[in-house]
Amino acid sequence: MPAESPPAPGRLDPSRIFTVPPGVRHLDEGQLARLEACFRAWAEAARGPRARQARERMRLLFLLLRYTGARLGEATRLDDSAELDLDDASAVLGTGPARRRVPLPRLLCRALGALLDGPLGTGLAGRLFGLDHGYVRRVLYARADACGLPRALCSPRALRASRAVELLRSGVPLAVVRDTLGQSSADLAAVYQAYSSEDARHIVRRLAPDDQPLRTSARNSFPCRVQGVVRDGVLAEVALRTYSGLALCSVITVESVRNLGLEPGVPVMATVKAPLVEVVRPGGGPGALRNAVDAVVTAVRATAVVAEISGEAADGSRLCALVGAGDLDDAPLAPGDAVQFRFKALAVVLGAL
Repeated sequence: MPAESPPAPGRLDPSRIFTVPPGVRHLDEGQLARLEACFRAWAEAARGPRARQARERMRLLFLLLRYTGARLGEATRLDDSAELDLDDASAVLGTGPARRRVPLPRLLCRALGALLDGPLGTGLAGRLFGLDHGYVRRVLYARADACGLPRALCSPRALRASRAVELLRSGVPLAVVRDTLGQSSADLAAVYQAYSSEDARHIVRRLAPDDQPLRTSARNSFPCRVQGVVRDGVLAEVALRTYSGLALCSVITVESVRNLGLEPGVPVMATVKAPLVEVVRPGGGPGALRNAVDAVVTAVRATAVVAEISGEAADGSRLCALVGAGDLDDAPLAPGDAVQFRFKALAVVLGAL
């Protein structure tokens, strides 16, 4: 089985250069899950309607901070009656140049709707998140103590840094993280010099544990924006463009387009299973040319039955194909070879973000 080749001389391997400087306090994915579970148990243990209301408000504020990376002042100033859109699953945060619309996870939207539409939401319209900053910090530190986490890692500032790291490690481009956090590119670049393209094979953003459309075992994942949708009676052709400018195409049902709310400008994750990808040398004959990604082979792992071919495109995107081992007999591939990864539009699965 051929060994994976080292990076070419003078060329950095993107999968090895994501670093978080020691001075940036943040929680990892497991610690965030522990803190979230601790808040849920704390809120569920409340006795009496006033205590339940107070604890649920604080839990929802924590979730808002955790999943948007908002500054504490931005979160507590949020007018839920005017700046919160549960149907669109988004919230408007910030003021002036930092004012932006940020997506929310469905888990949070359901919890917000349940509180605001239920008896515990009486009298809270417009001021749901208007909590005292000192109280917020005390509760955050108490929950940190309860689940065995350092208080310094559970401050609003640390939650903001945690979301930035989480997004970057999920493959979200720096510009998108900047827009989500309302932070300048220079500020972000000073903290995050680079991010792992190996981690970029994961889903672009995992907003909540129940966002199942965003979870997939597909080896080829491309964060995109919809460029256009052409429908007939049953199927629709969706034109896509990745954040690096690569044009892709997907064919899905019209019902799926409607359910996902796809229209120009909507962000989506396009995924393709490795067995549905073919690998050819440039000029290697006709194929699914609308989805043809030029790349360089980075590894070939073969058994007697199947071969796994990994590659990297010019923009750093990682690709993978599974082909029959016999397909390589006449034209063997090795690390460094220029190839095209091709796949049909019907093989491209879309998940709304």
